[in-house]
Amino acid sequence: MRDLVFEAEQQARDIIINAVKAAQASGDLPEADIPAFTIEIPADASHGDFASNIAMAGARAFRMAPAKIAAVIVDNLAFAGTFFSCAAVAGPGFLNLFVSREWFSRVLGAVSELGAEYGRTNRGAGKKVMVEFVSANPTGPMHMGNARGGVIGDCLAAVLDASGYRVEREFYLNDAGNQIEKFAVSLEARYLQIYKGEEAVPFPEDGYHGHDIADLAREFADIHADKYVGAGEKERREALVAYALPKNISSIRDTLLKYRIEYDTWFRESSLYEDGSIDLIMDKLRERGMAYEKDGAIWYAATKMGAEKDEVLIRQNGNPTYFAGDIAYHYNKFAIRGFDTVINIWGADHHGQVARLKKALDSIGLHGDSLHIVLMQLVRLMKDGEPYRMSKRSGRSVTLSDLLEIVSADAARFFFNMREAGSAMDFDLGLAVQQNAQNPVYYVQYAHARIYSIEKKLKSENIDFENITEDEYGLLEAPEEIELIRLLAQLPSVVAGAAERYDTACLTRQAIDTATQFHKFYTNCHVMVEDSKLCRARAGLCFATRTVIANLLGLMKVSAPETM
Repeated sequence: MRDLVFEAEQQARDIIINAVKAAQASGDLPEADIPAFTIEIPADASHGDFASNIAMAGARAFRMAPAKIAAVIVDNLAFAGTFFSCAAVAGPGFLNLFVSREWFSRVLGAVSELGAEYGRTNRGAGKKVMVEFVSANPTGPMHMGNARGGVIGDCLAAVLDASGYRVEREFYLNDAGNQIEKFAVSLEARYLQIYKGEEAVPFPEDGYHGHDIADLAREFADIHADKYVGAGEKERREALVAYALPKNISSIRDTLLKYRIEYDTWFRESSLYEDGSIDLIMDKLRERGMAYEKDGAIWYAATKMGAEKDEVLIRQNGNPTYFAGDIAYHYNKFAIRGFDTVINIWGADHHGQVARLKKALDSIGLHGDSLHIVLMQLVRLMKDGEPYRMSKRSGRSVTLSDLLEIVSADAARFFFNMREAGSAMDFDLGLAVQQNAQNPVYYVQYAHARIYSIEKKLKSENIDFENITEDEYGLLEAPEEIELIRLLAQLPSVVAGAAERYDTACLTRQAIDTATQFHKFYTNCHVMVEDSKLCRARAGLCFATRTVIANLLGLMKVSAPETM
């Protein structure tokens, strides 16, 4: 799995280090430890294919002006056996390196050879990673936060997998605790109101007021009539939850499948209570002096970990708090199932819980730094420049299910991945349904489909475009061609960078940039020219572009159509 950008970066680092050592051996640079320095791709290609700050970084160590250091390094650079052909000094001492035409040809060869595998690397070295995301409360429908979190988590799992990690996707099902009790009380009130009236059965203020609760109660009544009106409270509530909870969970699963999200594991919170996990955590905390009993409850000694106050783990009534469940759940992730890294996608309103959970893991002998929380900001639906809060179909707040009836899964997944998780975003419903170049997902998909039309045209003209050689690719010299190849070369590094930073918005940017550059190339560089070798080379560039666009869209689970 080749990453020619990464290979070139490593070569650049090696030839710079060798040049510094050669200059030191000749006395052109004083003896000193070579400082840390960067190799990066300049935004402006005229500044080189790769650039380094070695001269500025070494000014203190070498006691010399950066421009002079850079000039000495350039004089000692040896390019034999590398992708590089020349170098130059720019500005106050930047070292700009230029790759040979061979490198560009090899990029296209690698794309052609690897196909759907192009972009994958082994940087993760098989480490085991879990991405837990959405984990919507099963007491109600999924909202826009779940919609955005679903895309962020699913795409992050995809780039981690493509970067060589062993990845599992997980949904944490909150099927126990206070929210289920509140669910039961809410269902009970709506059920009894059907037969006794709303005045006789007040609805609890802290209950779930959504229309979905009333709908579930009516469905239950259609099946059981007034059978449970005279039943005991416990029996009635258990019957209502036994009916309603599986329906909600099934609805969540079905909606997520429409959203192209599938999980490896659906982990039930209730299992932590049933298998003794909570008790195990309490024992571990007590052994380490991190839990104690007071006023009939069990407390976590959070102040020993730097917090301002201790926290309740087990209430006086014997019920664990959410925090106790979180500790037990994450102990299961790390200690029981052996994940090296765990990534949770949380709403930004949970930011206060990040540090306390990490410290709690430290307090039971795990490494809190192996838990990474991606905090996600809110989404605002917009239409015609105005906030769009209510579904015309239901007259209620727009749910994920409603959204997928308004826009395609392609548009939803692409749009939600256009901004970093930490940035609030407006989702433009009007733009998402447009079938023109103003819609970014349509624009990218059109570039992919356009290349299929080029292939059909070449076939109709009986033009051979199989087994294109590196020498033929070497004929691609136009600025539009070179810039497009540069973008294609970046895919493995873009994917690996997304995995390292836990930020997949770069995928949509790369897809848009690639489509934009392809359209520029296609406008200025005719594919079907009289020079058969140049025609083949440009055809190969088209097909390589199609592969890269398809691979980018594939990581986002957005379709790559052949026709539009």
